[in-house]
Amino acid sequence: MITMKNIIREGNDTLRAEAKKATFPLTDEQLQLAHDMMEFLENSQDPKIAEKYHLRAGVGLAAPQVDVSLQMASVLVPGPEGEAPLFKDTIVNPVIISHSVQGAALSEGEGCLSVDRDVPGYVVRHDRITLRYYDIDGNQHKIRLKNYPAIVCQHEIDHLHGILFYDHIDHEHPFTMESEDLVIE
Repeated sequence: MITMKNIIREGNDTLRAEAKKATFPLTDEQLQLAHDMMEFLENSQDPKIAEKYHLRAGVGLAAPQVDVSLQMASVLVPGPEGEAPLFKDTIVNPVIISHSVQGAALSEGEGCLSVDRDVPGYVVRHDRITLRYYDIDGNQHKIRLKNYPAIVCQHEIDHLHGILFYDHIDHEHPFTMESEDLVIE
């Protein structure tokens, strides 16, 4: 079971490295990692389990965050109370094949399980993306995502390329955006 102790923090070289592409079939170790990362997200979103194991709530966890340089990330974006998740899968070798010109940022900014501090500012990303990825069984998927699920996937894909969310913040003007960009509550 992955806990906060297994998640590396900023300053660790793995977070800034370009992760290696996965090859199929995935090894038993890689399949176990995918399972464990999704289990962490499920547990972190369950208030009782999160409190018991001192887990910070997360909607995404990339393999580099647990010190494995592999292009794989688990994503679990919850839906409205009692409804199915907006997006739930482990994305392997993900690539954004198209995106909107319009940007979007979360009103409260972004956080990261590997960053133990608040970094204020808008992280402007694409509001809509078309994502191509493989699931853990090697099946290819192509999906369109918008708003929060699109932002979460872009955050996780950044981890696979050594980029942290605050690299996108304009540190001179952290709350400045283009007038056409969306602020997502």
